[in-house]
Amino acid sequence: MARLLSVNVGLPRDIIWQGRTVHTSVWKAPVTGPRMVRRLNIDGDGQGDLAGHGGEHRAVFVYQIDSYRYWEQQLGRSDSEYGQFGENFTVDGLADTEVCIGDRYRIGGALFEVTQPRVTCYRVGIRMNVPEMAALLVTHGRPGFYFRVLEEGQVEAGDEIVQVASGPERLNVSEIDALLYKPGHVSDKLERALRIPALSAGWRRSFEALLVRQGKDGATTGNAGLTGAAAPPPAWRGFRGFRVAGKVRESGNVVSLTLEPTGGQPVATALPGQFIVLRLGASPAPTLMRSYSLSGAPGTLRVSIKREAHGAASSYVDETLQVGDIVQASAARGSFTLRSGDTPVVLLSAGIGVTPVLAMLHSLAAEASTREIWWLYGTRSGREHPFAEEARELLDALARRHSHISYSAPGPEDRPGVDFDALGHLDMRAVEALGVPKDGDFYICGPSAFMRDLTAGLAALGVAPDRIHTEMFGAGPSMTPGIAATPVRPPHLPEGPAGAGPQISFARSGLNVRWDPAFHNLLELAEACDVPVRWSCRTGVCHNCESGLVAGTVSYRPDPVDAPADGNVLICCAQPEGDIVLDL
Repeated sequence: MARLLSVNVGLPRDIIWQGRTVHTSVWKAPVTGPRMVRRLNIDGDGQGDLAGHGGEHRAVFVYQIDSYRYWEQQLGRSDSEYGQFGENFTVDGLADTEVCIGDRYRIGGALFEVTQPRVTCYRVGIRMNVPEMAALLVTHGRPGFYFRVLEEGQVEAGDEIVQVASGPERLNVSEIDALLYKPGHVSDKLERALRIPALSAGWRRSFEALLVRQGKDGATTGNAGLTGAAAPPPAWRGFRGFRVAGKVRESGNVVSLTLEPTGGQPVATALPGQFIVLRLGASPAPTLMRSYSLSGAPGTLRVSIKREAHGAASSYVDETLQVGDIVQASAARGSFTLRSGDTPVVLLSAGIGVTPVLAMLHSLAAEASTREIWWLYGTRSGREHPFAEEARELLDALARRHSHISYSAPGPEDRPGVDFDALGHLDMRAVEALGVPKDGDFYICGPSAFMRDLTAGLAALGVAPDRIHTEMFGAGPSMTPGIAATPVRPPHLPEGPAGAGPQISFARSGLNVRWDPAFHNLLELAEACDVPVRWSCRTGVCHNCESGLVAGTVSYRPDPVDAPADGNVLICCAQPEGDIVLDL
């Protein structure tokens, strides 16, 4: 008979880790006597990071004494104490290889249901003083699992654990964990997992993403269940030479470059919405690298660049680069791409964010799409309205099109009802007033506040999350779970003497840095430079840190549990093998 050995609770606390403040409740301590278990947690317990932990499907974390003994042997230590792994219940029995998602158990006066394995998290490594612990839990098949509380009640150490129901499909915790994190995402098992009603929503979305990618023509690499998106691998690694075949001014502050390959080599057609990285500048000036969305028709290579105040790259393009000059370009990449199907398409953009959605409009017009198309665009005035006539001509070729143009500060020559439709900013209020269909696919690109507000507004309106697609110009937002907020600094060279290793180029941040082996991985270097990064496990499991590897090669220490997509890199465990360019 399985038994509850210890009930462990802990409230969030601040600790110092690698010079940063971490807000965490991974420190749990045993309590004596009965303790009330409620829908979201146990009395006296709390979660420091509700995005990654807690909630109805992650109310109580369970870990087994057998795994304690296993890790003591593996790690050569004997200092374990109940709550060591951040668990609420330490149990005798309930092995991860035996407990199945959907199983129900009666403990004391409460009823529980198994919902998912443990979420990978760097904080268990801090608690255990074993940085790679998050990866070890997965690779050794001992993650532990979460309970949902079906009936609230009191529990205490010594209570028997009685199974009262078995989940459908009989997929155990270790199998479910491996199905997401390890290579070999078997379609049959994914389908079986999705038939389990108790499976938590986050894991369900991950398995749906894996199943969708496996059902598409042309296999993609990487783990779509962890990244939430996948795209075909880049057509080539590194950079190729391209001749500037055309240079056209599209508005007062936007210039388009049409590029043709040197030497006549063919170039694979990009997907509408993708971007390339350009290497600009003439020697002996420092090399400038920037990411630009493709803006032209299928089969063409056109980028459109806004002149920014104090922008070195955009100034070089505007003032210096001429037709006939040679630039270096990466292959097209990115997962912000137009989905096929017959659902309505809503293209929402502001300012220079128009470029990737214009490529989508070109693609829809080229195929004479019969889908319902909405073209919604906002800018200051006609002087800053690029592609106005081009977009009108494309829309005229579509049978079911809608167009709405907003000017926030029109000039005296701008004509209401002709050049623009509404005065003001393009915002959620305008989108709602237009009656845009909620069952459409929404593609949003523009300033960060514009995208943030529209994304939140569409979600509140009831648009499904997987139908809201966004593209960020420049460095994306950071994701550093549990780390206390600090003042945002622009990317910069790391403090101290410069390294003497390979050159690491952060393309979106416009920063070139020499590698120093004092850093354990590329993530640590990026953090030292205040380059925005995203991570969670820091040991090659969760793929939150997966970033584009535009050029160069890396090695891994430790090896990732599952490889990133071709052309990408997991920066949390990667070191450069030479000069590299990262899409960060």
